[in-house]
Amino acid sequence: MESKKITKALCIIYLMFLTWIILFKMQFAFQELPDIRSINLIPFKESVMVNGKLQISEIIDNVLAFVPFGIFMGTLREQATFWKRLVPIFGVSLLYEAFQYLFGIGASDITDLLANTLGGILGIGIYLLAGRIFGKQVGKVLNVVCLVGAGFLILLAALLIAVNL
Repeated sequence: MESKKITKALCIIYLMFLTWIILFKMQFAFQELPDIRSINLIPFKESVMVNGKLQISEIIDNVLAFVPFGIFMGTLREQATFWKRLVPIFGVSLLYEAFQYLFGIGASDITDLLANTLGGILGIGIYLLAGRIFGKQVGKVLNVVCLVGAGFLILLAALLIAVNL
């Protein structure tokens, strides 16, 4: 049970960082946020073409950003079906896209929603694979990995704050 509390705390830290990255664009002041309000409902149209060149790094970044969420959903919802693990990932991604549009702080893009959901699916897959490898210890092993990752993110945030003071 103690392991679940650690996992929940790590998931909250992760979601706080994800919110800071997606909604606040890693800024420390609201005045620094971009004033953008657009919506793209055509998958892989706007986000893959930059200055007429194929650019998939943003898609890869979105996939990678949501892999931990899939791992957390696997760990926190061990007995749930695949779909019950995936729905919160899709829902949070949809909320981020909606908030970006509502607050005019970013472009809402169906490609982001698809890439984020794919990242969550990969995370669930990693959790399932880790479960086969580590058995009942999977929660503890993933907590250690996530603690290291959270420590790295906190260190990175502290460095960004120090540099921007």
